[in-house]
Amino acid sequence: MPFDIASIRERRPENHIYYFQTIGSTMTEAARLAASGAAHGTIVLADEQTAGVGRFGRQWHSEAGAGIYCSVIMRLKLPPNGLPIVTLLLGLATAEAIQRTTNLSCDLRWPNDVLVNERKAAGILAQLNEDSIVAGIGINVNQTSLPENLRTPATSLRLAAGGHPFSRESLLVALVDSLDEFTATLTERGPESILRAFTAASSYVTHRRIVFEGNQGPKKGITLGLDGNGFLKVRDESGLVQTVYTGGVRPDFS
Repeated sequence: MPFDIASIRERRPENHIYYFQTIGSTMTEAARLAASGAAHGTIVLADEQTAGVGRFGRQWHSEAGAGIYCSVIMRLKLPPNGLPIVTLLLGLATAEAIQRTTNLSCDLRWPNDVLVNERKAAGILAQLNEDSIVAGIGINVNQTSLPENLRTPATSLRLAAGGHPFSRESLLVALVDSLDEFTATLTERGPESILRAFTAASSYVTHRRIVFEGNQGPKKGITLGLDGNGFLKVRDESGLVQTVYTGGVRPDFS
């Protein structure tokens, strides 16, 4: 069933919302709008993406009418190295919105995955576009099944809640509310506030055994926290402390 876009616009009149029943990628359209001067808080929302994009160009599964597939234009005064902090902010906002709306507990896996019961329920992709950031957010809301061959085991909020469906409109409004709140926190209290909040909300940041991508392939280690730019510090099996700048991490169950 399509979004009740009138209801969303009524509840978030301050946001300019571009709504599509079907689109290739909301990120592509949002980048085009940002380049033409679209304001902070502009949202591109779709019921279905035919070419949804995740990190490293991976496809984001975007079943029609089942999830939230949106991109938000953010215009923030940030240093050139501020994008990783924004990625953490987006994860915090997404997890907070899910928890408020569904009462499901979320975990944050550095840098951009929102997990429910150790399965991916939402993903974040932030891209710098000249003087703006395009924040892509995908949330699996009411899917009753998901592909089994995904890189990371996935779930939807409906599956995690035992089959109970959720209002995509209410979740989207909660998401934008939460984005406003965490953006204000960043502006008023600085990056350290986001680092502290992410560390508190994530089981992956400290004392977690993980597998990560090293210079010569996958390596195992224990997480030691975030550095001042939002990157993950890890002590590998040889005792060497490394900083993980790119690539995701996964739990080490060995």
